[in-house]
Amino acid sequence: MKIAVNTRLLLKDKLEGIGWFTHESLQRIVLQHPENQFYFIFDRPFSEEFVYGSNVTPVVAFPPARHPYLWYFFFEQGIPAQLRKIKPDLFLSPDGWIPLHLSDIKTVNVIHDLNFEHHPEFIKSTVLHYYQRYFHQFAQKADRIATVSEYTRQDIHSLYKVPKDKIDVVYNGCNDYFHPLSDIEKQQIRNQYSDGCDYFLFVGLIHKRKNLDNIFKAFDDFKDKTSCKTKLLVVGDKKWWRGEIENTYNAMRHQDEVLLLGRQPSEVLAQLTASARALVYASLFEGFGIPILEAFNAETAVITSNVTSMPEVAGDAALIVDPFSVESIANAMQMLWKDDALCQNLIAKGRIRRENFSWQQTSEKLWQTILKTIG
Repeated sequence: MKIAVNTRLLLKDKLEGIGWFTHESLQRIVLQHPENQFYFIFDRPFSEEFVYGSNVTPVVAFPPARHPYLWYFFFEQGIPAQLRKIKPDLFLSPDGWIPLHLSDIKTVNVIHDLNFEHHPEFIKSTVLHYYQRYFHQFAQKADRIATVSEYTRQDIHSLYKVPKDKIDVVYNGCNDYFHPLSDIEKQQIRNQYSDGCDYFLFVGLIHKRKNLDNIFKAFDDFKDKTSCKTKLLVVGDKKWWRGEIENTYNAMRHQDEVLLLGRQPSEVLAQLTASARALVYASLFEGFGIPILEAFNAETAVITSNVTSMPEVAGDAALIVDPFSVESIANAMQMLWKDDALCQNLIAKGRIRRENFSWQQTSEKLWQTILKTIG
């Protein structure tokens, strides 16, 4: 079987959530199904680390998909031109976008979330226009859809009228870097990054959707109530920092207790996660929420939101808060700061919960979706 894959998000040292899904699932599928030939379609020069085996042929389609106008030409001209040469049995797109004018090639589309439908205010106007014009067509055109949570499966069905039996839930997994550390190792990390103090950890792209402004306000309230030395570490690219998030940060009463670390390598992020008092992941919208799994694997307590997919992923292994309530987030911080037994109880439940998610399970389920599509 010949399978062509959209691999434009496999970018060296720049993997984000969908990129990790693509990387972790594809490398396993390629190596575990050597009888099949895979054609990886990139939009720019690629790294050899993403050519996982001798059964992978990498190609580059034009133009580089770096802007909404170029997205259109990449998917409607660049990829179709390569598919006419390859003549695959199936086209797989792990990032939700597919060519709309394929008529004779079976297509699997992986749609991770529809956040722009619920929060258009978080999206730049040019990007939002593209999403609103084409995404429902991407969903309806695909022969089969995979998505990363039951929440998003229901969302696709409700908003785009795609039959539920055409949508498979393929949960995310967690990078192997994330594992528990010894008490000595944890203190070494604290000495290096938080002046030796305990800390709460925020992880994610710094974007309005991630709710960092309310987390800042909650941390201020927590510090007012406890007068403790606990800090807040923020790990993430400051791409959307300016505006409300920056203004909230500048107005903080305990700004000097917040450490902005920027984007960190996976190995460092894993150490920071394992050494935290708790992960604070009170996002407004997530199709899944991989940092929750990362904390489970690092054996760190979790605070997360009661909206979208996050309760589905966390189960009973996290403190669930109202992300729109500063008081709710601050109270959860206070509970985990003062109650060691509660932290340990959540960590124990996280060990059980994490067994439901792994990249091996992801790759197996995605492969089953491919086989269903081929028929």
